[in-house]
Amino acid sequence: MKILVINAGSSSLKYQLIDMTTEDVLAKGLCERIGIEGSRLKHRPIGKDEIVIESPMPTHAAAVDLVIKALTDGDYGVIKDMSEINAIGHRVVHGGELFNGSVIINDEVKQALVLCSDLAPLHNPANLIGIEACEKAMPGVVQVGVFDTAFHQTMPKEAYTYAIPYEYYEKYKIRKYGFHGTSHKYVTIRAAEMLGKDINDINIITCHLGNGSSMTAVKNGKSVDTTMGFTPLAGVPMGTRCCDIDPAILTFLMEKEGLTAAEIDNILNKKSGVFGVSQLSSDFRDLSEARAKGDEKAALAENMFMYAVKKCIGQYMAVLGRVDAIVFTAGVGENNAEGREMIMDGLEFLGAKIDPVKNNRRGGEFEASADDSKIKIFVISTNEELMIAKETLALL
Repeated sequence: MKILVINAGSSSLKYQLIDMTTEDVLAKGLCERIGIEGSRLKHRPIGKDEIVIESPMPTHAAAVDLVIKALTDGDYGVIKDMSEINAIGHRVVHGGELFNGSVIINDEVKQALVLCSDLAPLHNPANLIGIEACEKAMPGVVQVGVFDTAFHQTMPKEAYTYAIPYEYYEKYKIRKYGFHGTSHKYVTIRAAEMLGKDINDINIITCHLGNGSSMTAVKNGKSVDTTMGFTPLAGVPMGTRCCDIDPAILTFLMEKEGLTAAEIDNILNKKSGVFGVSQLSSDFRDLSEARAKGDEKAALAENMFMYAVKKCIGQYMAVLGRVDAIVFTAGVGENNAEGREMIMDGLEFLGAKIDPVKNNRRGGEFEASADDSKIKIFVISTNEELMIAKETLALL
């Protein structure tokens, strides 16, 4: 059973081919600069060197055709022909309130994705283009949509409703949706296995920390609150995104600086976060190096991030009552041992105590909690592609 996982962006297309019998990745790659001069495919069969193919890709359909050729090539391919692919799983960013789980894609689902495009104008149209490109290239192959927002559709109304006139929710569906749901779901499943408990009987806090960061309170295996909101801007500080701020700052800056809505949106999404504070970089590795050399703004940016994560853990402990584990995942969560210690420092009184020796690792999957910690602390490498493949397999 082989499943092709597709993540289509506006000018890119990532893919992985996974053998679900063993859950091994057979090949993965990236089509870059689709519709732009200088497009190329980076294709890597697992266990072999990466192949770079310079080729015009005017459309996503052309990109999919190139991926098929790479996967079936006699020298660097991994399958004989496309009949070996049983299904295609697509990452779809936004399912709105229409989808609380993964679905087999049909015309009705595609129409619903169009309706959700107002909520994710940069992502959903590109996801739909990827779906239609695969339909054209591989007619008859089952395609499944896996939504970033679906895992969070179990949030109660008091958690997802904003304190603005209710008519805006009724008219425009303005509410908290949450994102990174596929990652949060994957690490929740793995945490339950590591705890040796039924997933429906675990309360955990999942911390997906990277250039884009979000945290989720998981009660009895289901999301009951999360930090990202109507858009991925909300929550803790990120690489270039502003996080939770007083909304009056927007109108204040627009008046003082003469900014348009598009300009303020660009500032909040691309010029803020740890990049905006440090005035140096959106990469936490750069901030750590600069901090070690005495850069005060880099240190401030790091401190703000760690403080926000720590504060959110405390808030979610109050939401959950009983907490079985705190899980760190994604680039910063998995690889920044010092950052994990900074976050957990001072939370001992709540029953969460990290072990510096156990914690002194990068990546992989391990327990970092002290022996006398009442709450387990896990580091789990996320695997959104495998989660998409699993969701696709379940629907077959």
